[in-house]
Amino acid sequence: MGGRLPVRSALVSAFCLLCLTVPQLIARTAPMNLQTATRTPSVRKEPFGRLPDGTAVDLYTMTASSGMEARVMTYGGIIVSLRVPDRQGNLDDVVLGFDSLRQYVEDSPYFGAIVGRYGNRIAKGSFTLNGKTYRLAVNNGKNHLHGGLRGFDKAVWNAVPAVDGDTVSLTLTYTSKNLEEGYPGTLTTRVIYQLTPHNRLRIVYRAATDAPTVVNLTQHSYFNLAGAGTGDILAHLMTIAADRYTPVDSGLIPTGELAPVEGTPFDFRKPQAIGLRIGQRDPQLERAGGYDHNFVLNGGPGLKFAARVEEPGSGRVMEVYTTEPGLQFYSGNFLDGHLTGKAGRRYLHRYGFCLETQHFPDSPNHPSFPTTTLLPGAEYRTETVYAFSAEPRR
Repeated sequence: MGGRLPVRSALVSAFCLLCLTVPQLIARTAPMNLQTATRTPSVRKEPFGRLPDGTAVDLYTMTASSGMEARVMTYGGIIVSLRVPDRQGNLDDVVLGFDSLRQYVEDSPYFGAIVGRYGNRIAKGSFTLNGKTYRLAVNNGKNHLHGGLRGFDKAVWNAVPAVDGDTVSLTLTYTSKNLEEGYPGTLTTRVIYQLTPHNRLRIVYRAATDAPTVVNLTQHSYFNLAGAGTGDILAHLMTIAADRYTPVDSGLIPTGELAPVEGTPFDFRKPQAIGLRIGQRDPQLERAGGYDHNFVLNGGPGLKFAARVEEPGSGRVMEVYTTEPGLQFYSGNFLDGHLTGKAGRRYLHRYGFCLETQHFPDSPNHPSFPTTTLLPGAEYRTETVYAFSAEPRR
């Protein structure tokens, strides 16, 4: 918004291969045509600069036994780069971002960031909880977006790296004070980035509060599986395991309807090029300038298949599994070329896409949506896995 032997059949988006559990499916996502993993997992820390107030920001480079590499900085918990292999085993960076901290601070559309306290939009920056109305920062027209003016994407997180056998991880923690950006309760948050064998990025979100509040955390990486800054993402083949989506009004706030995708440009139950129908004369596409919509994922609680994206040129495949009920697919509609990214590459229109696992936008104002309320004594916990592999040339 403003995202494997792999699962190859589009039928997985509805049925997840009948006889296999999701953990079994993920375990089968070993990359194809790649060299056998021989590296020792590692994590390295280095300075990445200072914020205008002098706060130091660190950069951690995690390297998996497969060679997959993730660079994460403490400002915003941002994934600065994510290097994964193509069908020839060549590593390339598949997420958009910048070379300097200054660019992230001054002009970033949430590139790679942890988003909270509430990812996505809340209508008119307001919600009522237990009979009390809370006013949030308004930073997206008349609405509240991604936690407000200083959301979790602008916080400096504490970081603890670890290597455990063949797995490397970085645990980030941040405490959001009561009424920060208008949200009630002091929220203690922990996000774990974990690189596992076979080119998987696992993200675990945990939070606890001392007063009733609302929480909806997500990760806001912009992906381009051909390589960041190399071109648009319109030829990427997208599959989304959703029979329904949440239509939006002119402010991109859900209307409350759970509409069927069948017969619409939002039907990605079988693989479709992102650009195939993005220009159709459809009121929903016209309101968002493309795709910027929440999909209602099939399946119940637990880790489930959510989406699959294939880039035909490189053969790279990314599959998404999540415990969340929704997935925001954003097609980089607001990228317009004014941002110069890593290695001096300009990010033009639709040079990246996001697949943000989440609860539905504006859920606090829609009692029929899955609740985002978190109470004292309860733990907020969600999990998302981005699994990478490569297809042979057809």
